[in-house]
Amino acid sequence: MHPRTQELLSVLEQSHAELRAAFDAVPEAQREQPQAADRWSAAQVIEHLAHTATGIATLLSRGLRKLERDGLRPATDEAPVLPTIDAARLLDRAQRVQAPATVQPKHGLTAQQAWQALDDSRRMLIEALRAGDGIDTSSIKAPHPALGELDFHQWIAFVGLHERRHAAQLREVAVPA
Repeated sequence: MHPRTQELLSVLEQSHAELRAAFDAVPEAQREQPQAADRWSAAQVIEHLAHTATGIATLLSRGLRKLERDGLRPATDEAPVLPTIDAARLLDRAQRVQAPATVQPKHGLTAQQAWQALDDSRRMLIEALRAGDGIDTSSIKAPHPALGELDFHQWIAFVGLHERRHAAQLREVAVPA
C-alpha cells in the first residue's frame, strides 16, 4: 500500500472515531434538536458530513475514471499529505463557516439515518482512496470554497479534518456553555 494511502486511511479512522465519540456524548434525546435557531442538531451535523463526503467521493471517482481513460501512471510522491492542508484554519471553531447549499442538511434525517448516510459516504470515499492507491492522482484537482484548489489526496485529508471540526461542534452541544 502506498504511504499516502496508509496515512489517509489512518487519518480517516482517527477522525471518525473522534466524531463517533463526540456524537455518542450528545444525549440521545437531544441529537435531533438544534441548540439554537441558527445551529444544526447533531443529526444535521452528521447529515452535512455525509453530503460532503459523498460529493468528494463522487468527484474523486470521476477523476479516477478519467485517468483510466487517459492512461495510469504510478505515483512517485510519497510526502505526507496532512502538512499540505491548513489544518489550523479548518479546526478553528472561533471562525464560523457557512456551508454551501449543496452540503447543508435538508432531508430531516433521524440521528440513526444520518449516521447510516455517513457510513455509506465513508465507504464510497475509502473505495475511491483504495482505487487511487499507487496511482499518480496529481491531476485530479478541484477548488474548495475556503481553501482553494485541492488535489485528490488533500480532498481526503480535508474529510478527516472536517470530521474533527464537527466533532468539536458536537462536543459543544454535548456540554452546553
